[in-house]
Amino acid sequence: MDKLLITGGNPLNGEIRISGAKNAALPILAATLLADTPSCISNIPHLQDITTMIELLGRMGVDLVIDEKLNIEVDSSRVHTFTAPYDLVKTMRASILVLGPLITRFGQAQVSLPGGCAIGSRPVNLHLQGLQAMGAEIQVENGYITARASRLHGATLLLDVVTVTGTENLMMAASLAAGITVIENAAREPEVIDLANYLTNMGAQIEGAGTDTIRITGVDQLTGTHHRVLPDRIETGTYLVAATMTGGRIKLKDTDANLLEAVLVKLRETGATIICGDKWIELDMQGRRPLAVDIHTAPYPAFPTDMQAQFTALNAIADGVAMLTENVFENRFMHALELQRMGAKIRLEGNTAMVTGVAHLQAAPVMATDLRASASLVLAGLVAQGETLVDRIYHIDRGYERIEEKLTQLKAKIRRIPG
Repeated sequence: MDKLLITGGNPLNGEIRISGAKNAALPILAATLLADTPSCISNIPHLQDITTMIELLGRMGVDLVIDEKLNIEVDSSRVHTFTAPYDLVKTMRASILVLGPLITRFGQAQVSLPGGCAIGSRPVNLHLQGLQAMGAEIQVENGYITARASRLHGATLLLDVVTVTGTENLMMAASLAAGITVIENAAREPEVIDLANYLTNMGAQIEGAGTDTIRITGVDQLTGTHHRVLPDRIETGTYLVAATMTGGRIKLKDTDANLLEAVLVKLRETGATIICGDKWIELDMQGRRPLAVDIHTAPYPAFPTDMQAQFTALNAIADGVAMLTENVFENRFMHALELQRMGAKIRLEGNTAMVTGVAHLQAAPVMATDLRASASLVLAGLVAQGETLVDRIYHIDRGYERIEEKLTQLKAKIRRIPG
C-alpha cells in the first residue's frame, strides 16, 4: 500500500492546472445510461473512483473508449446487465447513481447498498422513497436494492434533508418518466447544475437546477451529446489552502472562482491576497502566517463540508483560536486525532472543533481515514518540521489527481513510496 513522504518547510510557488470535478464526472457518467446514442465526456479526472465507475458501466455492457487525454466516448445502446455488484459499490458510494438511470430507461435495477468513506450516515432512503413515489416497486434484501417499473411517472418529491446524490438520482430518473416531476428542497451544488446541463443537452426538459426547486418534464428519448465536466472546486480550494498554510504564492488554471465563493471569503480572512480572472485564481500569502478563521459547514452555497478538514489543518498553524462547526456529517473530525499526533491543539465537543494555532507542527507518521481527511494530513505535512509519512493514501487517490506531482510542481518536497 503506497504512502506519501513529505518534508515540510517549503512555501508553495508556481502554477498548476485544476482537474475536472470528480463529483460532477461520476453522475454524468452514470447519466450516459439514459442515452440511446453515444456521448463524449471530456475533462474527466484520472481518479480511482472514476476507474471504478468505468468498470461498473463496462460490466453492464456499456462500450467505453478512452483516449490519451481522458476524453471518454460512452455508448449505452447495448446494455445487457442491470446489476451494480457489491465488490464495486462497496468502494464508492456514488455507485448508487446508476439506480435512477437503470430503473427509468430499462425498467429494472439491482444495486448493492453503497459503501465509501466512513464520515457518517448517508442513507439512501430518500432515493428510494422518491423512486417509489414515481411508481417503482422496490425491495431491499440481502444487501441489495431491487427495483422494477414499467415506466416511472411524474410526482412531487419533497426531500426531508438536502441530498446531492439523491437530487441527482431522482433528476435522472425523472428525465425519462411520464409527466412532470418536481423536486423540492433540492441540492443546489454546481455539480447538480453540471449534470442538469448535460441532461438538457441530451434533450431533457429541466428547469430550476441550482435552486431548491427543480422541475423536470419527462421525455420519451434522450440522445448522446458532448459535455465538458466543470472544474473541481474542492481540489481548487485544497491547493489554495496549501499555499496559505505555507506562506506561498500560486496560480491555479482551468478553474472557476464562482464555484467556491464561500471558501475564497474565508481565505481572504486569513490574510491571503486573492486575484481572480477568467478560468484562473492567484493567491499570495507573502510569507505571512495565516490568521485563524471560524468555519460553519452547510449545503451549497454555504461553506462546503468537503473543505472542513483542510481548514482544520490551516487553523492548526494559524495565529489565534478558531471554532469549526460541522453541520453536514456527524463523524467528520477523525483527522483531528491524527493532527494531534503532529502537535495540533484541537478540542472536540460534539460537532465542533476548537483549534488553537501553534507556531509549528512536528512531523509524525499519520493515517488517512477518509478522502478529505487525507488531504488535511498532506497539508499538515507541508508545514511540519521533519518528514511526515501519510499512510492509507488510497483515500487521496479517490479524489485528487496526481497530488504528489502537482505539489512537486509547486516546489513541495513530496514523493510516493511503496508500502
